[in-house]
Amino acid sequence: MTNTFGGKPHVLILGGGSVGLTTASELRKTLGAEVAITVVDPRPYMTYAPFLPEVGAGSIDPRNVLAPLRKILPGAKVVTGSVSAIRSAENTVVVELEDEEKLEITYDYLVVGLGAVPRLLPIPGLAENAIGFKQVEEATAVRDRILANLGEAATTKDPALRKRLLTFTFIGGGFAGGEAVSEAEDMVRDALRYYPDLHSSDIRFVLVDGAPFIFPELTEDQRAYVLNQLRERGIEVKLETFLNSAENGVIKTSDGDEFESDLLVWNAGVKPAPVLSDSEVSDLPVVTERGPLMGKLEALPDLRVNGADGPLDDVFTGGDCAAVPDLASGEGKFCPPNAQHAVRQAKRLADNIARSIQGRPLVDYYHRNLGVMATLGMYKGVCRLQLGEKEVDVRGLPAWAMARAYHVYAMPTFGRKASVVAGWATNLISRRDIIGIPQTETPRAAFEYAANTGKKK
Repeated sequence: MTNTFGGKPHVLILGGGSVGLTTASELRKTLGAEVAITVVDPRPYMTYAPFLPEVGAGSIDPRNVLAPLRKILPGAKVVTGSVSAIRSAENTVVVELEDEEKLEITYDYLVVGLGAVPRLLPIPGLAENAIGFKQVEEATAVRDRILANLGEAATTKDPALRKRLLTFTFIGGGFAGGEAVSEAEDMVRDALRYYPDLHSSDIRFVLVDGAPFIFPELTEDQRAYVLNQLRERGIEVKLETFLNSAENGVIKTSDGDEFESDLLVWNAGVKPAPVLSDSEVSDLPVVTERGPLMGKLEALPDLRVNGADGPLDDVFTGGDCAAVPDLASGEGKFCPPNAQHAVRQAKRLADNIARSIQGRPLVDYYHRNLGVMATLGMYKGVCRLQLGEKEVDVRGLPAWAMARAYHVYAMPTFGRKASVVAGWATNLISRRDIIGIPQTETPRAAFEYAANTGKKK
């Protein structure tokens, strides 16, 4: 292999999310200019996903949940593109750039932190009508659609259209889906004060989940508390229910219900980045047995990828695309796909790469879960904290404050932390913004209208 980095070890990082950003940052702190770092991602920023529900509710400006890779990682090379081939046998990755140009990058160490994508099911109308909730663009679009629908519903004289515009459907009752629908409902409740022609009884939020409960990471008592909270707020929670069809905006569920909905948000599970499972694209070994680990890279406790003939000493992985043994939970357990583990795995991963470069022994990843927390709208939340061997449940305002404080702490860069807090302070004074801008999806519409002398196409 030809090293084009002046003899320095070259660490190539695939994915600029929590794993990629943290790994690169920690390597720079540990080894400084002694190592060359390249980060590849289709987006030139890391999205702090735990804040997406508040972006979708207008509580946080979308840009404030983004950490720009080039700004945070001075000295590292950031390549904006998608992985089109991984040839670990040749220590080479092929990246497709935005102009479809192909770039071959060789490496000494490879870090695979490609994360996950929504796991879609073959449901009629789902791919054509639903929107995900994993990216800031999606959360912003959900916010804009809901707020724009309030304005349109307040002026239309068509009762059927009004009902459709004010019906919002969320599929998936895990933390992502549960927080998303809770925050959105809270935003609408707050915005209704400015719409005298609308009443809370006009609004219909529907949360559908195939499991017998929502928020599975919580205790049974906490799950019951959250379910009761949502239903008291008028959110229609359908448990042990599945989406059967979503064609033409008509929602059909397995309990026999059928209704029109102008917004369908899909949060029903994720799968590892598909590029890893395509044997024509990647030669890295993945888990092939059906189940929650299917398609993930099998990681050893020290975060090296485990190949068919043993560890791949120059390939490391972590985060949502990796099956990482959870040593703190016992044999046969794997780390859940959350930001808490991803960030800590990245720190261990960076340290192990530094150890490998320096000829020192690697260290296994071990982290005892600190608990889980979620916001359910302004001043509402739920937490399960792990304090040693004891679990502590927190609810309501204290849980909401704890969740916000933790996520501000975890958000990269002081500037972004300050911007988030400043935005919250502004909302306390003037209330959150109720302007939806769906026109951002078609930014040339006004110009085309003018070009056609005031005639719509």
